[in-house]
Amino acid sequence: METGSGTETGTGARTGAGGDAGTGAHTGAGVEAPDAERLIEGLRVQTARFASAVHGLDPEATVPTCPEWRLRVLVAHIGQAHRWAAELVRTGRPAPVPDPADVDPGEPRGWAAWLHAGAAELAGAVREAPAGATVWTLVGPRPAAFWVRRMLHDTSVHYADALHTARAERDGGAGAGAGTGSRTDLGYEIDADLAADAVSELLELASLPEAVAALPALAALSGDGETLRLRPAEPDMAGWRITRTPAGVRWERGTAADAGADVTVTGPAADLLLLFARRLPPTAPGITITGNRPLLDHWLDHTAL
Repeated sequence: METGSGTETGTGARTGAGGDAGTGAHTGAGVEAPDAERLIEGLRVQTARFASAVHGLDPEATVPTCPEWRLRVLVAHIGQAHRWAAELVRTGRPAPVPDPADVDPGEPRGWAAWLHAGAAELAGAVREAPAGATVWTLVGPRPAAFWVRRMLHDTSVHYADALHTARAERDGGAGAGAGTGSRTDLGYEIDADLAADAVSELLELASLPEAVAALPALAALSGDGETLRLRPAEPDMAGWRITRTPAGVRWERGTAADAGADVTVTGPAADLLLLFARRLPPTAPGITITGNRPLLDHWLDHTAL
């Protein structure tokens, strides 16, 4: 929740003006979190980048960072997830989580149009939602904008998966997982404010009891006060400070995040996002780690959201 000391703290979802959870909150240090329209525009752009990344690739190629999926399934996941989220916003009620293996995204030549249509459907549902209405989510009732934010950041991470698949195809099928190389080598793009919001969302989810119940590995992130600090390379961008307490993950962003920590990770916001999403390795160029590296490794090993 937002505090009055220029710092965003996390013991669950943020709350902003009018009791809005998950969007529109101040993040401290004079930074405004993305509002619904910014998130919608981000979803449009990142969906377009994802569509461009998968264009011309083998639909049956293995996705190195999601090796249980073929590229066709990755595309099906993005397009169906957007449509599923739109249904949740329109009805406000739960619906079964779709299995992308059961979804046919059609012929590759039609993927871009199909993906854009799904993102547009979600954007329309959020814009048409009654003011102040809450909808069902996996972590309890939230405003409709929760789902465009969730799908934006999910799409942004899977866009990196598409780029890893393209790189593996260029390399003749070599490459596994996040591999090596920098974000620039991968060709990944995202605006810094959206990358930062994705990091905040990941931390929100990791700190929610509902998420821990759904993903038992997160329970291993409890601790005895160990701290991790994320320091963006962008000038004037607020960083994050994570504390592992016996009760679970606690985090803050803003002036309080400037305090020292057991391990500090420094890099552009996009690199921090890809590192915490496990799409770049800690050794990637552009990322600097000082302090207790095993503490960071343990965090990454237990945060497959």
